[in-house]
Amino acid sequence: MNTLTRTKKDGQESRLMSGFLNAIEKAGNRLPEPALIFFYFLLAVMGLSAVLSMVEFDIVNPVTQQTVQINNLLSAEALTSTLANMVATFTGFAPLGIVLVAMLGVGVAESSGFINVALKKMLRVTPKKLLTPMLIFVAMFSHVAADAGYVLVIPLGAIIFMSAGRHPLVGIAAAFSGVSGGFAANMVPTGNDALLQGFTQAAAQLLDNTYTVNTLCNLFFGIASSIVITLVGWWVTERIVEPRVSKMPLDGDFKHDEDMSHVSPQESRAFNIAGVVMILGLVALAAAAWPQSSMLRSPDGSLTAYSAPIMKSIVPLIFLIFIIPGIVFGFASRRFKTGKDVINSMNDSMSKMGSYMVMAFFCAMFIKAFSDSNIGTLVALAGADGLKAMALPGEATIIGMIVLTAVVNLLIGSASAKWGLLSPIMVPMLMAVGISPELTQAAFRIGDSSTNIITPLMVFFPLVVVYCQRYVKGAGVGTLVSMMMPYSIAFLVTWSLFLLAWWSLGMPLGVAAPYTWSAG
Repeated sequence: MNTLTRTKKDGQESRLMSGFLNAIEKAGNRLPEPALIFFYFLLAVMGLSAVLSMVEFDIVNPVTQQTVQINNLLSAEALTSTLANMVATFTGFAPLGIVLVAMLGVGVAESSGFINVALKKMLRVTPKKLLTPMLIFVAMFSHVAADAGYVLVIPLGAIIFMSAGRHPLVGIAAAFSGVSGGFAANMVPTGNDALLQGFTQAAAQLLDNTYTVNTLCNLFFGIASSIVITLVGWWVTERIVEPRVSKMPLDGDFKHDEDMSHVSPQESRAFNIAGVVMILGLVALAAAAWPQSSMLRSPDGSLTAYSAPIMKSIVPLIFLIFIIPGIVFGFASRRFKTGKDVINSMNDSMSKMGSYMVMAFFCAMFIKAFSDSNIGTLVALAGADGLKAMALPGEATIIGMIVLTAVVNLLIGSASAKWGLLSPIMVPMLMAVGISPELTQAAFRIGDSSTNIITPLMVFFPLVVVYCQRYVKGAGVGTLVSMMMPYSIAFLVTWSLFLLAWWSLGMPLGVAAPYTWSAG
C-alpha cells in the first residue's frame, strides 16, 4: 500500500478499500482467459444439452407457439454438423468483421498521428475554468480511437493540470473517468457500437429470428449521456476528488516527461489539411444522402431504416472517415513517406487484434451451440416466467440488469467477453417480458462503464497506476481506486436514473430503437 501522509479517516478508508480490492483481485486472478471461459461454456452447453434433451418441457415459445425442446449437441448428427460448419460459424460471426474493418481505418488515423493531434488541439484551446469538463469530454471522445485515450489523454491530462497549477493526479483521475468510466457515452458512433450490436442482434434472434438491431440504436442516449457524464465528472472532480488528492505531496520523477501538449507547425498544417478533407467527405456524404431518391435511402425513402444502405454502411463509413484524413495527415506531416507506411499501420492495428480473434472464435462456437441447443430460449422464457410472477416493474428489471453488469465487470474486464456471455441469456429473457434488446443493451453499457475505473482487472488499470507513480512514488492500486470510487458510484447512480428518466419521457434511445418488444 502507499506510504502517503493521510488523515486517520483516510487511512482507514484506504485499508478497507485495499482489503476489498485484494479479495476481488484474488478472485479475478482465478478466472481463466476469456477465450477459455467461452471454451468451458461451450463444453458445458454441449453436456447440458445431452441431459436436457431427455426432458420434456411445457414452456411455450411465444414466437413459434410450440413447446421448447432441447437439442442434443452430442448426437452424431449434431457433432458432424458442428465440424462441417466450424469455419463458416467463425467467419460468419457478426462482430468479427465489423470490428476488424473499423479498426483498419482507425488504426491508420491513430498511427499517422491525426487523432493524437486532434485531441491535443481540443485541450489546448480550453479556458482554465473549463479545463476539467473539457478534459473529461475529450477523454470520452477518444473512444473512437480504441486505446488512444489510455496512452495519450490520461498522461496529457496530468501535464495540462500541472501546468495550470493543479495536482497532476487530479488530471489523471478526470481523464480516466472519461476514457473508461464514460466508455458508453459519446457524441459520435464508435467501433464499440458495432461490436455490441452484433452480439445483441444474435441474442435477440434466439427468440425472434427475424429481429434486427441497428448499429446506432443507442446513439441519441449516448450523446445525451456524454453531457450528463461530463457534468457529473466535473462535480466529482472539483468537489470530492481534488480537495483530497491535492494533499498528496509530489515526490515522483516527473521532470523529464515529454511535453505531450506540443504540436509542431508541420503537424498543425497537416491537421488543417486533413481536417478539411474530412469535412469535405462528410459534406459529400450528406449531399449524396439528401435527395429523396438517393441510393443511400431505403425503398420508402428513409435514411434511418435498417434496410437503408447508409445504415448498413455505418462500419465502412467509419473506416473511410478515419482512414482518408489519416492518410492525408500522415503524408502531409511526413509521418508517412510511401504507401508501405500506410499498410504497415494497418498491419500494426491488426496485430493488436490477435487476442480478440482467438476469443471471437470460441465465442462464436459458444453462441452457435447455445442457439442450436435451445437452452438460451429455455432459460430466457423460464426466467421471464419468474419475472412475470414477481410482477416487477420494467424499471426495476432494468436497474437489476445494470447492477448485475456492474458486478460482473469487476471480474471480467472485456466488454465483448461480458456481453458475449450475458446477451444470449439477458436479451431474450427481457424480450419475453416486453423489454427491447436495444434498451437491454443500453442498460448493459451503463453497468459496464461505471465500474471499469475501480477494477484492477481492467487491462489498462496497471498503466494508470504507473502514470500516478510518476508524480507520487507511493501511489498504488489503493490510491487509484480511492480516487476513482467517487466517480464510479456517482456514474452508476446518476446514469441509471438518467436512463429511467429518458425512458419515462419517451426520448429515443437511438436510430430504430424501440423500448418494448412483443411477439408477432
